[in-house]
Amino acid sequence: MVNDEIDAKAIVVTYCPLCGSGVVFERTFGEQTLSFGVSGLLYQSDVLLYDRQTQSLWSQLESKAVTGKFIGKALASIPVEQTTWSDWKQRNPKTKVMSFNTGFDRNYARDPYRGYQNSAQLYFPVSFRQHGLHPKEKVIAIQLDGLAKAWPFIELRKISKPIHERLGMYTIVIKYDKKNDSAKILDNTGKLLPSTTLYWFAWSTFHPKTLIYGR
Repeated sequence: MVNDEIDAKAIVVTYCPLCGSGVVFERTFGEQTLSFGVSGLLYQSDVLLYDRQTQSLWSQLESKAVTGKFIGKALASIPVEQTTWSDWKQRNPKTKVMSFNTGFDRNYARDPYRGYQNSAQLYFPVSFRQHGLHPKEKVIAIQLDGLAKAWPFIELRKISKPIHERLGMYTIVIKYDKKNDSAKILDNTGKLLPSTTLYWFAWSTFHPKTLIYGR
């Protein structure tokens, strides 16, 4: 989890290795700018953040506080892409990168969850498991107009052109990048929408009535 500022906007970059989910939020909440940390707690196998100002706990994938002063309040998600470093660096050659010199004695090259993404087993239980896909199948997913939908990468790898769909009142475009095995969701004007790339079990746990592309 990283608290940072980009173009004078306070943001927090979050990643949950158990769900494979990277989500970025605005840290300005009302008149406060919050600072977030990792609580060490999980909800539905997903990381719970805490803000240092009120000690409220926030669910990453629900984007809202589940305990504390801000319970029920939602953070604003910022649209992001999850892609390879080489792809990003090519498109944004002047990108600044967070240093490994964080002040903590940790080997950042060691993956503590090695093999986890290929296993059908979960480290921690969840209340709902929807079958039909491998639990760790990578999907790109979004919720719009009260509807949730996921596009499995196993299906996206079969396509050769963008997918145009309607979700509720919205017309959206799903673009898959075969070279970098990445995807993004845009509106009909080409604007990036706040979708999430993550493991299938995580999305379906938080959205049990989700629609699934190709199924």
